[in-house]
Amino acid sequence: MPLVQPHHIIVGHGGNVMGSPGDRPRPTDPVSAPKADERHAGIRVGIVDTGISEGAAGDHSEWFKNRYTAEADDVDKAYASGDLFALQGGHGTFVAGVIQSAAPGVAFDPEVALDPNGLGDEETLCRKIAELGKKKINILNLSLGCYTEDDAASEPLRLTLKNLPGDIVVVASAGNRGDQRPSWPAALCGVTAVAALAQNRDGTLIPACYSSFGHWVDACAVGNRPSTYMKGEWQLPGETEATPFALWAYWAGTSFSAPWVTGRIAAVMASDGITAAQARDKLLADAEFHPGYGVFVK
Repeated sequence: MPLVQPHHIIVGHGGNVMGSPGDRPRPTDPVSAPKADERHAGIRVGIVDTGISEGAAGDHSEWFKNRYTAEADDVDKAYASGDLFALQGGHGTFVAGVIQSAAPGVAFDPEVALDPNGLGDEETLCRKIAELGKKKINILNLSLGCYTEDDAASEPLRLTLKNLPGDIVVVASAGNRGDQRPSWPAALCGVTAVAALAQNRDGTLIPACYSSFGHWVDACAVGNRPSTYMKGEWQLPGETEATPFALWAYWAGTSFSAPWVTGRIAAVMASDGITAAQARDKLLADAEFHPGYGVFVK
């Protein structure tokens, strides 16, 4: 175990950031809000990400109203300039919508550890995780991660998660490298690491080409999905025209398979009246979907 490590950069696992083969967001039609289940309201999910849209509770009232407490430092700044999105602007709002799709009505607490380009630092991430650990959350969703020299575990992340209350289940995205290199915190012992699946045109599920995988992955879920987004335009350098968005997007990445698993853990907690750890274990009791991809979570 290393005594000294570099200070690591944290990357959000949605979209084509830092050479990731994951896809960019695309505009899509509005998604009907799933009917809220009153039993979900007593469960609280922590989301450390880019934050939440300042107007989320109004723009997506059926999804978010009265499900989180709006705080100034939780807002996703989202834009590079004007209404032009940065590379991962809206990422946290999208993740929150995926969780609501899987567990409609669940309460959540958003925290900012990534900038609108999907980049952050280890120190900030650890601080935000520790803050959420004091807020009585049941599940922590981390759609982000880092790689380390010699693929040794990040000691700050390991210690921070070790110090969380023992009843909190941590779910993290496996990463979008398309290989077996471990991403931290997903590859840490005790963290539920989630890979991504994609759908063929005939509806069958296959491992997503962008998804990281390996013996350290516990679960998989569909990573290409629609969800709540923001208003703005998206444009890569060199493109002559911007793509407009009107509150909804379709995006691909393990960033979005992980919150589905988070939401399903919350839903099973509510339906069965069990703890987060028991719900996680129930979901992961089936056979592995594909070598290195863990159990498929519907």
